[in-house]
Amino acid sequence: MDTAYPREDPRAPTPRAAEGVAHTALTLGAPRPPPRDHLIWSVFSTLYLNLCCLGFLALAYSIKARDQKVAGDLEAARRLGSKAKCYNILATMWALVPPLLLLALVVTGALHLSRLARDSAAFFSTKFDDSDYD
Repeated sequence: MDTAYPREDPRAPTPRAAEGVAHTALTLGAPRPPPRDHLIWSVFSTLYLNLCCLGFLALAYSIKARDQKVAGDLEAARRLGSKAKCYNILATMWALVPPLLLLALVVTGALHLSRLARDSAAFFSTKFDDSDYD
């Protein structure tokens, strides 16, 4: 067992402030949450949504953000995590929007073709008399 660090004696008297001494308290506000590195989202983007290598860029920035967080530079970690998030959003949009647009085009094309087929079927089923051509 490691006993190298100093321990507090529970029976020791607590130090008291001297009378008439002014104390200054500094309020720092609520502590900010630790920066997010979005590493899992970046790995997913790299493996499945890696269009134009955006997922790989997100993964690189996520790893840099995690390294900066471990090193203690929280502001750099926030900045790099924000870049990773942006690249993840771009990779997700680039991977999801084109198939959705293609689906919308197929559906609207099918509806348009069905309307054309119905109108042409009505045209060809019309019976004409010989008096119509006089």
